[in-house]
Amino acid sequence: MPKTESSKNSENSEYRFKPIGFIESPYRQKFAIPRQPGLVPSARGIIHFTEEFAHSDCVRGIEAFSHLWLTFVFHETAAQGWKPLVRPPRLGGNMRKGVFATRSTFRPNPIGLSVVELVAVEANKLIVRGLDLLHGTPILDIKPYLPYSDSVSGALGGYADANPTTGMSVSFTPAAEAAILQHQHEYPELRQLISEVLQQDPRPGYQREQSWDKEYGMHLYDFNIKWRVIANDNHVISIS
Repeated sequence: MPKTESSKNSENSEYRFKPIGFIESPYRQKFAIPRQPGLVPSARGIIHFTEEFAHSDCVRGIEAFSHLWLTFVFHETAAQGWKPLVRPPRLGGNMRKGVFATRSTFRPNPIGLSVVELVAVEANKLIVRGLDLLHGTPILDIKPYLPYSDSVSGALGGYADANPTTGMSVSFTPAAEAAILQHQHEYPELRQLISEVLQQDPRPGYQREQSWDKEYGMHLYDFNIKWRVIANDNHVISIS
């Protein structure tokens, strides 16, 4: 297609955005974050608006919607740049796909899109769940999810056409159960959250096909959670 003077100028344009808020999330590191939103329903988060947008008029009527689209920045990986080919974890990290045929965090513009469930609207913040965002993620925009247009009947999902169920179970040592009980008042869904995260099998794809006798660790909230994979069971050893 021939380029007009306007399109040539647009190619050299840069756009600056400022966050409207930041997410408070149980995920304190990239490892163990579910690879898509909605896979861990117990994952609750809070969108804290910045001062400029912390006004009730900005969210007037939003409570009528059950779900929201969040546009955000991959702030932790942005500095690492991007490549035209990436290795999707869904394919075990062994096959390359074009960056625009994936949801990789390493993109020309490090912007992501997630749909979350709206739980409550409170002063200067929104309570959401089912999120897949790192703690402190900058939120650029919020839009309501519209079922009649955003859910496309008969859509094809390519190599990620089905829910990535693993069939893995989760068990807890007595020490881990005691730690959950100790923090039950402040974190009533901690056990369920740990279970749902581990059922997604956050290990690297290449480790899933082999018997790795290894202790894994992840951070949820301020907890350091350690587990081992025994057969097809995620065995939670400790929560500290």
